[in-house]
Amino acid sequence: MGFRSAGGMLRLLVWAAFLLGCSYARFVVEKNSLKVTAPDDLKGTYECAIGNFGVPQYGGTMVGFVAYPKANKKACKSFDDFDISYKAKPGAFPTFLLVDRGDCYFTKKAWNAQSAGAAAILVADDKDEPLITMDTPEEAGRADYLDNITIPSALITKSFGDRLKKAIDNGDMVNVNLDWREALPHPDERVEYEFWTNSNDECGPKCDSQIDFVKTFKGAAQVLEKKGYTEFTPHYITWYCPEAFILSKQCKSQCINHGRYCAPDPEQDFSKGYDGKDVVVQNLRQVCVFKVAKEHKKPWLWWDYVTDFAIRCPMKEKKYTKECADGVIKSLGLDHKAIDKCIGDPNADEENPVLKAEQDSQIGKGSRGDVTILPTLVINNRQYRGKLDKGPVLKALCAGFRETTEPAVCLSEDIQTNECLENNGGCWEDKAANITACKDTFRGRVCECPVVKGVKFVGDGYTHCEASGSGRCEINNGGCWKETRNGHTYSACTDEGCKCPVGFKGDGTHKCEDIDECKERTACQCKECKCKNTWGSYECGCSGGNNGARGVGWNFLWVIFFGLVAAGIAGYAVYKYRIRSYMDSEIRAIMAQYMPLDNQGDVQSHSHHIEM
Repeated sequence: MGFRSAGGMLRLLVWAAFLLGCSYARFVVEKNSLKVTAPDDLKGTYECAIGNFGVPQYGGTMVGFVAYPKANKKACKSFDDFDISYKAKPGAFPTFLLVDRGDCYFTKKAWNAQSAGAAAILVADDKDEPLITMDTPEEAGRADYLDNITIPSALITKSFGDRLKKAIDNGDMVNVNLDWREALPHPDERVEYEFWTNSNDECGPKCDSQIDFVKTFKGAAQVLEKKGYTEFTPHYITWYCPEAFILSKQCKSQCINHGRYCAPDPEQDFSKGYDGKDVVVQNLRQVCVFKVAKEHKKPWLWWDYVTDFAIRCPMKEKKYTKECADGVIKSLGLDHKAIDKCIGDPNADEENPVLKAEQDSQIGKGSRGDVTILPTLVINNRQYRGKLDKGPVLKALCAGFRETTEPAVCLSEDIQTNECLENNGGCWEDKAANITACKDTFRGRVCECPVVKGVKFVGDGYTHCEASGSGRCEINNGGCWKETRNGHTYSACTDEGCKCPVGFKGDGTHKCEDIDECKERTACQCKECKCKNTWGSYECGCSGGNNGARGVGWNFLWVIFFGLVAAGIAGYAVYKYRIRSYMDSEIRAIMAQYMPLDNQGDVQSHSHHIEM
């Protein structure tokens, strides 16, 4: 026994078939790969279908070995009844339990396998047919354990299952690797995802799980949306009533706009409670809340509205009304007039552009099949399979980011393992400067030379990284030699690379040795000079014992300096004396023209006498 339909929600599909009068929609089975590494005759990669329950390890892999039980082969009973356990001992490979299809729900098999200690369950089909999606049972078959299934599940073909069983019967250890890394596309730094849901809160556990998911995931969804990491769009499934049944009681109670947009009766009883058309109108209102909020650049308010509406306006309390919805809209500061305009007239005999767009969106495009299951999460145009819960869904979203572009929430300990913590992920590392090429990612790690304080390191990331460009000497001295002695510091770091400074020799990276200029006779070549080597330099002294400095000697330089100063002062004095003498002679010559000087004789004077 087990669900063979692609949709899995029987009542929903029966309703769709009735209204549409068509065969099955194009349903896409989401798959991951199973790689067998041993034995040799089974080596290869095989497709398997991801179950729509449990927790698939999106973005990750699992390694283990396959076990096939000698009793309880269909896993419809507890393995405790057969004294069988698959709990892995410390250091041992985890067990992937292979079971046969039939006799009970897929979820029952998964729960029994998990309870016995299996890390994953592989269900072998009992017929030669294309892979299908294992889904959860309807309300009548649901049990308390359903929400507690955490191991991943996969359906494999009958032929592949038979080969696995044969190898195990022969005593071979079958090693496999379950790989979900390519189960979701991850092309860029932003994830686009859709949530196909329903405002109906009277459809049993399915509706309850939707409401609980929105409440618990709201915070993470809003943070990711506000920071631009994701682009979220809610969607709602509706159907149309065939023209021959438009005037029937069923269509009138479950459809709006003259049979164009319909939903099943919430209680499956046309004589009581709310009708399907009430659900359609509330679904339409929720779409319009999102559209108006998005126009005001606050699309995340949809999460607040849906959460508050579920709390304040439940069907059980007869509050599933426009008045209650308007109260929630007002409390969130949204424009209810714009929302009413978006909703339009449900009684009009014309198309509603919003709901028409929703119906068009149900049809699969590209790699995404038609949406037939409620609820359905679509991530990067691929339908999500697994438990609708905050942890698994967030993990799936993180798998949709291009590696190294994931937000911080995707690198938290409860989401993934930091491979850089063990042996630095096998990447290059400068422990002294606390710089590493290991970059943790959701899928694992990459060895990539870093950029530190604006300085780019270049290299292969595994064995070598070197700072480049201007500013490189500011980061761990550019990886070059540097040493300080007696208050003097020398460095080999230059913009061009590591090169020992003048007075040293070596590779410039690990070592620079002092050059003994005195021993190599490259300094102090005069007869009277005495050479003394110092670290990175040398000193020259005269034969009289006076110390000199590096190169020509400091005392000699001082002598030259003071000699130049004295010569300058003397020259200035001579210059002043000559100028003064010249000025004196000029002044005396000028004065001699107007008054007698001591060395001249008497000069006759003439005067005019005026008589009165």
